[in-house]
Amino acid sequence: MKSQGEIEAAVCDGISRFQQEFIGRGPRDIHVHLIGNLLLVRLQGVLTPAERQLIAPRSNGAADGATGDGHGTGDGNGNGRALLKQVRSHMVATGRPRLEEVVQGATGARLVSVHHDISTVTGEEVIVFSLDASPTCRPPRRKV
Repeated sequence: MKSQGEIEAAVCDGISRFQQEFIGRGPRDIHVHLIGNLLLVRLQGVLTPAERQLIAPRSNGAADGATGDGHGTGDGNGNGRALLKQVRSHMVATGRPRLEEVVQGATGARLVSVHHDISTVTGEEVIVFSLDASPTCRPPRRKV
């Protein structure tokens, strides 16, 4: 039987490997919190240079239709941000079988649902896994 910390660490490792395989790079920082039958995964620093370019504001009126006001997104009308969110969510959905292996291997519980969002402003990604039961954890070891 694993402790809560061991479960969280195993999920961290598995999600980091998943990110490296699917995105090509891992997050700068990752934290996992087990809360009852929910696993909350917070990844920071996940945007690739190409993704940052896609969502970056344009500084002048380019021929591609950018607004030139410095407040638009990479494509001038906000589509870059929406496209990035759509692609990342699709990648999580496509990789769900691999994510199920990671979660079930770490927790022993079956994955019921996955919820995902990414902030194009902060570069933070959040994944919430709903499990069929709360994992049984051994109590943490007491320090002497």
